[in-house]
Amino acid sequence: MSLGRPVPRPATDEPAAHGPLVIGATGGSGTRVVARIVRGAGVYIGRGLNESEDQLEIADYYDRWINPWLADSSSCEVMMRAELDEILRRHLLPRPHAGPWGWKEPRSIYLLPFLDRTFPSLRFLHVVRDGRYMAFSTNQNQLRKHGAAVLGSEGEVEPRRSIALWARANEAAADHGERRLGDRYLRLRFEDLLERRQEAFQRLGAFLGADPAKLDCETELERPVATGGGRSPDPRVIAELEARAGAALARFGYL
Repeated sequence: MSLGRPVPRPATDEPAAHGPLVIGATGGSGTRVVARIVRGAGVYIGRGLNESEDQLEIADYYDRWINPWLADSSSCEVMMRAELDEILRRHLLPRPHAGPWGWKEPRSIYLLPFLDRTFPSLRFLHVVRDGRYMAFSTNQNQLRKHGAAVLGSEGEVEPRRSIALWARANEAAADHGERRLGDRYLRLRFEDLLERRQEAFQRLGAFLGADPAKLDCETELERPVATGGGRSPDPRVIAELEARAGAALARFGYL
């Protein structure tokens, strides 16, 4: 997956001059829950969102631009910036007061270098979930829409390609976040919200500038019964997935 080539940043005013908090992940990682926690901490993420807390105009924008940008970033960015600036002006129009703002659309993960160049103060909240679970999830929209662009070839929607996309996208985001963003980058494992909630809230509160004691999470969250959202996949398939994505699974603490 290309990280894109740097291009000059145009002179901008609000919203581009003041960086947003952007939540990104591969699909099905639990960003809906994280977005509600972030909103409860006082970050404006918009109105008129869908049930997953996605900003709908940005979702349409990503439909148009992710694949062309992955193919040739330098030919797209001027037009992408102009269009995004207009979308964000509308996004911020009903904001009740000045303060932290941003949006949740998981596919932001694919445009992280572009967003970083566009917003000098961007903060990126990278949500990760076990790729073996993700490979069997019913949520394979990103693979359907962007699999060929990310992986470089067409193919079926199946667990091997799913975990390949998971590894490629998450490692690219982690590389960029760690190398370029520094303390403007936070990686949060969804499993830690389930199993190490106090520790996860401490890290998230520090990143948001919010009191961790005031963060809240949906109480009905439960860990999936087994890899695959409760299914029992063939152990041989799981072993193949671990072989294909072992480096990424280990990097994010799943092996």
